[in-house]
Amino acid sequence: MPNIVVLIKQVPDTWSERKLTDGDFTLDREAADAILDEINERAVEEALLIKEAQGGEVTVLAMGPERATEAIRKALSMGADKAIHIKDDAIHGSDAVQTAWVLAGALGQVEGVELVIAGNEATDGRSGAVPAIIAEYLGIPQLTHLRKLTVDGERITGERETDEGVFKLEATLPAIVSVTEKINEPRFPSFKGIMAAKKKPVEVFTLADLGIDPSTVGVANSGTAVTGVTPKPARTAGEKIVDEGEGGNQISAYLVGQKII
Repeated sequence: MPNIVVLIKQVPDTWSERKLTDGDFTLDREAADAILDEINERAVEEALLIKEAQGGEVTVLAMGPERATEAIRKALSMGADKAIHIKDDAIHGSDAVQTAWVLAGALGQVEGVELVIAGNEATDGRSGAVPAIIAEYLGIPQLTHLRKLTVDGERITGERETDEGVFKLEATLPAIVSVTEKINEPRFPSFKGIMAAKKKPVEVFTLADLGIDPSTVGVANSGTAVTGVTPKPARTAGEKIVDEGEGGNQISAYLVGQKII
């Protein structure tokens, strides 16, 4: 009966306009609608499937501002048992390495965690590196970018699909895995689940609670920095060609001129 922790993240809705803040060029999370990242829904679903088959407990772990509570409640309404929310202003602008460091610290607060499940990459950053960095910090095996996951006692196996083919991976617990969109189809929260989520426990940690020095995280201490941005140019009207007998030649000439052919 594995004790599972699922890493989740609230991200701007991909259908909303995403903006960067002036000054530090970090993502302006208040400028767009916020949702639980879709890949995290699949990670939660995989944890719930394992729990339903083998028992155990599912905890969701999120790092973010107060608003991230909305994403946490969505995961709880799907069926997760409880949640941990890392909430500290000093975290703002942390890069992938710093994020993994904080998450690893929080995982150390979960007693008996055997399996950590994450999405392969968040839609707002797409670094795809956080699960692997956490594995390095915690000294545990990592099975990343899985399209299939099986837990059998103390052993886990998975399938990773790449351009070169499908690879079978295996490891012993405790371990961390990341999943792709092919892993499953997430369930929709029921009305009963939504109401139950309001009563499920959410434990809040600050950096001080985790014993993490604020000077090691945040935009001012990040190993990467954005020094400038350029707005995407407005779309221009395309070139219209009226076929009066030479349409084919005109299209070919246009494609050659654009170096498409």
